[in-house]
Amino acid sequence: MSEAIEPFEIHVDDSVLEDLKRRLAQTRYPDQIPGTDWDYGAEIDETRRLVEYWRDSYDWRKHEATLNSFPNFRTEIDGQQIHFLHARSPHENAFPLIISHGWPGSIVEFLDVIGPLTEPEKHGGSAEDAFHVVCPSLPGYGFSEVTKTRGWDPRRMAEAFAALMARLGYERYGAQGGDWGAIISTEIALYDAAHVSGLHTNMPLAFPDDSVELTETEKAIVGEMQQWEQDEAGYQKIQGTKPQTLGFGLNDSPAGLAAWILEKFRTWSDCDGKVESVFTKDQLLTNITVYWVTSTITSSTRLYYEMFKGGRLGLLSAKVEVPTGVARFPKEIMRFPRKWVENQYNVTHWSEFDRGGHFAAMEKPELFVEDVRKFFRTVR
Repeated sequence: MSEAIEPFEIHVDDSVLEDLKRRLAQTRYPDQIPGTDWDYGAEIDETRRLVEYWRDSYDWRKHEATLNSFPNFRTEIDGQQIHFLHARSPHENAFPLIISHGWPGSIVEFLDVIGPLTEPEKHGGSAEDAFHVVCPSLPGYGFSEVTKTRGWDPRRMAEAFAALMARLGYERYGAQGGDWGAIISTEIALYDAAHVSGLHTNMPLAFPDDSVELTETEKAIVGEMQQWEQDEAGYQKIQGTKPQTLGFGLNDSPAGLAAWILEKFRTWSDCDGKVESVFTKDQLLTNITVYWVTSTITSSTRLYYEMFKGGRLGLLSAKVEVPTGVARFPKEIMRFPRKWVENQYNVTHWSEFDRGGHFAAMEKPELFVEDVRKFFRTVR
């Protein structure tokens, strides 16, 4: 295995973009019962508008240039080519931080926070809060290579990311993540505790504890999570059992891919049902286009299968002793009671916000950055 770190330029062939436009132009839309809005899933008129904008107006080259404005690299770890952004701060005393995305996100989630993290003095902060940011594409996602073997679960990804930080020469670092990134960052804090100074997450994991007396508010939130599991978690069942079958549709139809991902961004964000009140069409489509041009939607969904079938979740058997900061956003889909979370993590920082949802770094980048800065001041 080569340990070389190679510069990487994101460039999608014209033929791929031309094929995308052709497929979008030939979309065969499904029917919808009048007046059902989003009740059955992706609403046809709003999805059609996004697809038509993707076909007629969206400029991938513009956003490709934005992605390339950050230093991009690839390296082989555990037999996989792993892509990552490595944005070093100009401040030599900056603190190394690895930030990990989830599904159906990508490195696009963090484009608005990398600058404020690496050069805080240009974004209302001070140089003492600077970070060297490492932002990988999860194995099997985006510009990382599609997974070629079984077993790429969160623990294996955590081991790969710890190896990446060591390869970059970082002996002490922090980890941050939401969604799968929260699980992976938790696993990093367990696996590489000797080198991880702090963990920050906007979706901490927890398990029920009947010995803890919950407040009425907490009981209501637990009830909301249970209702979410019943009404909204069907995608997990499909992706966790038959991701390959799903891939035939999503990897062949860009409109199908857009609908699958758009519905999650609408449901999981703090948008009051109006997804474009929080995200622009270009933000949504840059994230979706990353999946399309890399053909990684099938590989990305296999992570659910690996997680559910593998059973290698370190948190089941160990508490995270690394100092942990939690940013709690009100529309996060998983909001476990604080006492439950404290059973699983050494919580030393807890922030509650009145706006924001699952995609915190995209939805509320200023709040996200300030909370990351605030927590890591305590563990630098």
